[in-house]
Order: sequence, then structure tokens, then C-alpha cells
Amino acid sequence: MADRYPTSHPYRQATDGYHTYRIPAAVVSRAGTVLAFAEGRRASAGDSGHIDLVLKRSSDGGKTWGALQVVATESRRGTAGNPAPVVLDDGKIVLVFVRQGPSATEDKIRRGQVSAADGRRVFVQVSEDDGVTWSAAREITASVKRSEWRWYATTPGHALVLREGPNAGRILIPANHSMPPGGQDNGTEGKYNGGHCLLSDDGGQTWRIGYVDDNPDGYVNVNETTGAELPGGRVYLNTRTDSTAPGTRADAYSADGGQTLELPFRPQAGLVGPVVEGSVLWCGSPDVLLFSGPADPAARALMTIRASHDHGVTWRVAHTVSGLPAAYSDLVRVDGDTVGLLHETGNFSAYESIAFRRIPVAELAAP
Repeated sequence: MADRYPTSHPYRQATDGYHTYRIPAAVVSRAGTVLAFAEGRRASAGDSGHIDLVLKRSSDGGKTWGALQVVATESRRGTAGNPAPVVLDDGKIVLVFVRQGPSATEDKIRRGQVSAADGRRVFVQVSEDDGVTWSAAREITASVKRSEWRWYATTPGHALVLREGPNAGRILIPANHSMPPGGQDNGTEGKYNGGHCLLSDDGGQTWRIGYVDDNPDGYVNVNETTGAELPGGRVYLNTRTDSTAPGTRADAYSADGGQTLELPFRPQAGLVGPVVEGSVLWCGSPDVLLFSGPADPAARALMTIRASHDHGVTWRVAHTVSGLPAAYSDLVRVDGDTVGLLHETGNFSAYESIAFRRIPVAELAAP
């Protein structure tokens, strides 16, 4: 009997010269090619050190994958990561990501112990040939990172190009940062996490900061954030948070294409899971908003897709992958019948592989 949910593994530990692959991001090109981005971590599974931004392409909807491509590196064998790709209407693929120096770590950056050259810097690259080749990296840090911010990360996961309303054509990339501490704090405290977004109205040529939500009150601390465009151009944003607010997720809406938020991020206790990145995707035809992430409240395990029929107000379980370890994920519409889930998973660790699972959209949308 054929597998109802065909699953492939574009990345596995200890292959192609990398110790571990993490931080998946997926888009489908105008030609129908699935592009699966990840961080290729050379020496360990750790979040810093020598990390390249890598890519695999699939011409059959994610069933099989081509050879690994190294899309971006840090010249001193530092980190290039947090991929945020988006496909424009003209077929160009815009990729925004961050770099940091080889000796920098998140702890040092948040404590203010790293120079600007070694800290988190933001870059953009473009492909005009379906992801086969990429332009040289161009730095945009000065336009999208305030001087006082310390830690900085794009999404991770796919970015958005808005399709409806007065802001149609705008690129929106959710991001997060940390603020300098006050009093006797050192900057590593969670209350100094904040969120914002990057905006471009000219196809990625110029960039600016949109909304900023970084109130250090210890209630909702915005961290890794994902977004989806709802009908009419309204934007739904969902974030990871580790704070005194109920649950581990929070969400917000923007009515002006990400320039401002209607209200600050509020708790979304209807999405139960551990503190971890998640992904959202608006399907449209059928109309349903999806969220992917582990559903075990105490561990990174039980990868689950949940669905909302009221634009993110309430949620239900739509598809459970397995009870195995699982962590970061990204959702992508593969074609009219299929949603793809690119996610970290393994038998004994969430970081053994990055898998791609094909799921019928009709199953996810069924009430």
C-alpha cells in the first residue's frame, strides 16, 4: 500500500561534510521547484561556530532532492543562518539571512561582549534562475537593525510577499532582537526579547523596519516569529515566547502590511507545545490557517499541524506526524492539492534529520 503521506529526508546528520542540519525554511518557485533551506553546522549541533546556509532543490514536489548547494557562508568560518526566503511574482527568489563571527555566541552578544563586526549582521541574496545560482550577499544591517539592539534573527522560516490590498507586492519578514539591559541585569534575561519585521516595497532593493514590539515587562517576550497573509491583506503573526503569560505562544495582527500592530502580541494558549519555533501558512481555497510545531507541552516532540477556521482565534488538531522527537518546522503550499511540512525530527533526537512530508490540503482543511 502506498504511503498516504510520502516523506523524504533532504538532510541527515553526518552527510555532505556537516555534523548536523537545522533551521528549515521552504518555498516553492514559480516553476514549481521546492527549495529546502537549512543551516549546515560543520563541527557540532551547536548554534554558533562554523555554520553555512545550504539548499536542496526538488523538481518533483519534494519526493526526491538534488545535490546540496552552499548558498551563503561567513568568510572567517563563522555563522550564516536563519534563512528567510520568499518568491516574488516575477520569479525572483529573495533570501534574507544573518551572519556572525566565528567566536560569537548568543550569550556573548546579548551581554554586549561582541564587536559590531562579529555581532549579528543582516544580508540579502537573490536568485533569478530558480535557485540554481545566487547573487553576492549584500549587507542591509544599517536599514533593519537599530544600533542598540544586540541579538538579532530573521524568522526563521519562509517570508511573505503580500498579494492583496494597498500593500500588495510588499515583502514582509518577521524578525526578533534583544534590547540592552537595565539595572543589574546582564541582557540574557528573557524579558529583553523583542520582535519586529523587515519591509521592502521594491522587490528587496531597499529595506526598513516595520512594527516593533519589545516591552520588557516580562509578560509576553516576542521571539522567533512567523507570519501569514489573511484575506484582504491583513497579516497574522505568531511568535514563540517564554514568559509569565499563559502558554508558550503569542499572536498579533497588522492591518497595514506590517507597519504597525493592531494590538501588541497577546498570549495564544490554544496552541499547546514547548518553547520552540513554529510556522504558519494561509492556504486559501480552501480557506484555512495552519500552524506547525511540536504539541508535547514539556518536550520537543509530537510534530503536529493545527488548523484555524477563524483567522487564528481558535485552533484544532488537523494532522499528527508522529510521537517522535521534533523541533523546528516550516509549512509550504506545494500545489493545489498538497501542503509540505519541512521539519526537524529523528528517532532519538529531534536533530537527526530534516524531513519533508506531503499532506493533502483537503485533509487539513476538513472541519
